[in-house]
Amino acid sequence: MNQEERVNFLIEKLLNEHENFIDINIPSDFESKKNLFRSLVNIRMPQYTSPEFLKVQDEFLKEEIEKAGIVDVGKLPFIKDEFDCKNIINKDKISLYKGDITLLNSDAIVNAANSKMLGCFVPCHKCIDNAIHTYAGVELRQECFEIMKNQGHDEPTGEAKITKAYNLPCKYVIHTVGPIVDYAVTEKLKDDLRSCYENCLKLAEENELKSIAFCCISTGEFHFDNEIAAEIAIETIDKFLDSSKYIERVIINVFKEKDYAIYKSIFQ
Repeated sequence: MNQEERVNFLIEKLLNEHENFIDINIPSDFESKKNLFRSLVNIRMPQYTSPEFLKVQDEFLKEEIEKAGIVDVGKLPFIKDEFDCKNIINKDKISLYKGDITLLNSDAIVNAANSKMLGCFVPCHKCIDNAIHTYAGVELRQECFEIMKNQGHDEPTGEAKITKAYNLPCKYVIHTVGPIVDYAVTEKLKDDLRSCYENCLKLAEENELKSIAFCCISTGEFHFDNEIAAEIAIETIDKFLDSSKYIERVIINVFKEKDYAIYKSIFQ
């Protein structure tokens, strides 16, 4: 199968799972088909998936990721090579990268999850939770579902869970629930965000991972102030690296120019 044949197959299988979707018109152009596939995956509840579907899905997603361009984190410069970094102790272990976190081949990437831990159900939403679940494949939602079923309650803010990464180029995904800001950033919310970074790093250390990439936790849909969040992130990461036995590289992954400028200012 080529990519269009694969996406046609996947769309047909997903539509056939629901009687309500029988009348949905399949678009003719490839990009629209990919968006329809993503939408159907986004709204799909955790459930049994046939080996045939998974085989085609995996082939499709891996080729899409390879075409987009996998980023080798081992070739990213450390901040010591780009910025002054006088106040950063572990400047030889931290990298700043602006781009798509789903393309990084680090040992782990961090997902900014919600308390249900099942991924984003909004079709084609631009949040990181949606992107990670989309390109990992449907097995990631299923694994998260099993974890949450065994846990028996929503994931508390500041905690973290580790899963496989499936079709992503990284090895693992570490999911953490960041604090939600309603009015102002309180000391409690700062502590919660600090816990997110600490618990993700602890999981990486426990699993003897050498590299981990962080997104800007809580600064998007959860409305945490970007500058305060960046200061907490760097302070927590730098302190943790002082005693880390296994982590050799922490990547600060930003997607927006605003966040890149904030971290650049901190490092300079």
